[in-house]
Amino acid sequence: MSTSLSSTSLSGTTASSTSLSSDTLGSTAAARRPGRRRNVLGWLLVVVMLVGIALLSLRLVTTAPSLEGVLNPESPAPGGAKALAELVREQGTEVEVVRSRAAAVAALEPGSALVLTDPVALTDDTVLDLLDEADRVVLLSTSARMLELLELGSGAGDLGAVEASCDHAEFAETGSVEAERMFDPADGVDGCFRGADGSAALLIADRDGTKVSFIEATRMLSNRHLADDGNAALGLALLAQTDHVVWYIGSLGDGDRVADAPATLGELTPAWLTPAILLLFIAGIAAIWWRGARFGPLVAESLPVTVRASETMHGRARLTAKAADASHAAAAIRAGTRARLARRLALSPRATAVEVADAASDRLGVPRGSLHDLLGGAPPADDRELIELARRLAELETAVEAAHTERNRP
Repeated sequence: MSTSLSSTSLSGTTASSTSLSSDTLGSTAAARRPGRRRNVLGWLLVVVMLVGIALLSLRLVTTAPSLEGVLNPESPAPGGAKALAELVREQGTEVEVVRSRAAAVAALEPGSALVLTDPVALTDDTVLDLLDEADRVVLLSTSARMLELLELGSGAGDLGAVEASCDHAEFAETGSVEAERMFDPADGVDGCFRGADGSAALLIADRDGTKVSFIEATRMLSNRHLADDGNAALGLALLAQTDHVVWYIGSLGDGDRVADAPATLGELTPAWLTPAILLLFIAGIAAIWWRGARFGPLVAESLPVTVRASETMHGRARLTAKAADASHAAAAIRAGTRARLARRLALSPRATAVEVADAASDRLGVPRGSLHDLLGGAPPADDRELIELARRLAELETAVEAAHTERNRP
């Protein structure tokens, strides 16, 4: 089969597809300037975002963890304890917030109360020395280490709502609270807020002249839950019994266990890594800019663009020949032959190879089944077999066309 195109129509099509009016060129040049400005602004935005991400990542890597979020008397966050501190101040008790052991020792006066959470950054000896400086100590966060160090008892279960039920008058009006942790008091240790099994949520003991109150209250006394049940009354009973409260906020930097603590990711990172990351980042930006600038601005072209059918056919043929894919080429040739024969034989466009072969056999007067292998058989193994298959398919189309013409001749 062949497709003929007149030289007149071909030249007309080529001229129409490649011509641009002067108005189009002018509008393209005018639109190119704001397009460049938008490109520059876009690149600047990308650079700013990448720099921000890099700085945030470096900060996360080099920032050490903090212990100041647990019952911080200066924090209005849900986990802080600013509400409790203000409530204690309203009762006439001075609340002094300190952030180092030296400041805590300097602030303590006779009769002052030392308030703190679990001092995880301090060694046992340092904790005992700090507690000995105060006449009254209130531990608002518990741990098995502190329980054993102060010889107050052991942990227990059966959490739930508990009443004060103890001999200490300051807790008589607190009502019930939802205990966060229960303990079995040791000998000589008083227990308040007892459960049915005899365990207690609050342990009170006298240790070498220092009155120690021990309770897990990181949730009960936080800003979020201070108004629940008798939590506010419990906080006042613990902290508002003296005229002066020293509230110590521990941190890893103030502890003497820093040498034994695991190194942070920032400490493990070699000194050359940060400059290397910045250098790679700058090189990446330069590469993006270089590759993006190679293509230049977009060129406007009038549409539609006319592409000759022969160009598409020849392009696909060259790709198939370059790939040496005889089976794929044979499938394409057979598909085209079946489609043309189906139209000539008045069959459905979705007719199978068997249906087309049977109809062609009837039209040519040859036994059915003789054309099945030709239209739907195994693919050729090499180019020689592909050429032979194409020749036989062309002969079949010529024969069917001739039979159709003979049949319709008057």
